Amino acid sequence: MLFATTGGRVRGGPPVGDVVAVLGIPYARAPFGERRFRAPQPPPAWRGVRDCTAFGPISPQSAELSGAPVWRPGDEDILTVNVWAPERAGPLPVLFWIHGGAYTFGSSAEPGFDGAALARAGLVVVSCTFRIGFEGFGHVPGLPDNRGLLDQLAALRWVRDNIASFGGDPGNVTVAGHSSGAGAAVCLMTMEPAHGLLRRVIAHSVPAVFYAPELAAAVTARIAREAGVAPTAEGLLSLPPAALVAASDEVAARCGADPVTPVHAYESVIFQPVVDGEVLPAPPLQALASGAASDVDLLVCHAREEARFLHAVGGLREVTTEPELADLTAALDLPPEVLHGYRNLLPDAPVLDRYLALFGDARFAAYTSRLAEQHARAGGRAYASRFDRRRGPARPWHTADIPFAFGNLDAVGAEFLIGGRPDADDHALSARMRDAWAAFARTGDPGWPPLTATATPVRSWAVPDDHLASDEDSALGALWRDVPFAVQRPAAVGPGRRAGSCR
Repeated sequence: MLFATTGGRVRGGPPVGDVVAVLGIPYARAPFGERRFRAPQPPPAWRGVRDCTAFGPISPQSAELSGAPVWRPGDEDILTVNVWAPERAGPLPVLFWIHGGAYTFGSSAEPGFDGAALARAGLVVVSCTFRIGFEGFGHVPGLPDNRGLLDQLAALRWVRDNIASFGGDPGNVTVAGHSSGAGAAVCLMTMEPAHGLLRRVIAHSVPAVFYAPELAAAVTARIAREAGVAPTAEGLLSLPPAALVAASDEVAARCGADPVTPVHAYESVIFQPVVDGEVLPAPPLQALASGAASDVDLLVCHAREEARFLHAVGGLREVTTEPELADLTAALDLPPEVLHGYRNLLPDAPVLDRYLALFGDARFAAYTSRLAEQHARAGGRAYASRFDRRRGPARPWHTADIPFAFGNLDAVGAEFLIGGRPDADDHALSARMRDAWAAFARTGDPGWPPLTATATPVRSWAVPDDHLASDEDSALGALWRDVPFAVQRPAAVGPGRRAGSCR
């Protein structure tokens, strides 16, 4: 099938069922050469019909994910979008997906992000590839920070200008993301240039970390030193992307013994959005609390046991003793009452279990919930949900909810995420989550009550049945109610801090 875009005509693959996939459409020029480390620029137009039946190249990274393409040096035309369009009369609501991966790895071409099932639910689904790692989020003196966010903004402009050709409604766009993709989504929600480009946001497991400029500069200094160049634009531009990927990976691998901040001794995520006062004027939580996005609807979700996944894949340092747990609490800059609270909530649990519960809530769950609460108090419409599906040894951990929401339980890699082959109850849960996403994108109402200034209803996704809970009076909610989430800044590792392996 042929579709008209501002760059020229494109051809998608043959319909599968009633859905056409159009893959690898350029939304900006290749961000290398003279355009490297700069804001994205519009793509050149083409003559004739461009074949768009395969994903474009992915962003520079070392990750090799199951079923997904890998990056090869020389792959440069990475700023592309993918569209799944149902063969039905429009205009239909648009769901714009931002993949996760610690702002460092991943791509829109991962099998679990195929948009066909959501398209069959009545959406036009768009995903995009954007700069990650140092190319997208590394600080380069004199050049813009948050280039990955600027890429996503450019992709949203492409949606505004082109999605009607695919049957989508440019006035009804929902930006959705998970983990770092959710962090990017709430950033876009509060950025002035994105105003009018999105109407709603779905954010699953939003990370709580945002960098001050001086911390971003400190990370760059470590990477430049590892690569043997000066931490200047000239020095960094002299390095090919593969060299920056390798230097970044080495700095992350050594973070346990040589952390940039105390918390880097526990997890090795060294790239985060930078609150630079320009691209990102304020941290999202502060912006939402001020009412900066009160006209944008928000749906959040977090997993009951977020950090179990990070521990299972070797992304967290091992903590098994009470002194180590106290050090972790200090590294997170949490008041002692939080540590005492988890002892009371889980009195018979091993230290490792309390550590994973505390870390997962600190990094994802409590922050995600706070975003929705503050948005509602500032006059926005917000809905909260929690992924709590358990079956046998399978746990409700970070990322397990995404195959359910996409309807891709049988995709490559999904079996590990969801803890085994799906059964009938799992497929029923997936249909409910998919319907909630589609309903929210259509109308702003996923099917349960919104938060208010005094009430926090939470949809708990589970098998065989879901239920509605109330979080405002829960012991866990009370424990986090007054804990601040601050922008992260550089800090020396103090006496008594125990460094260990992040891998």
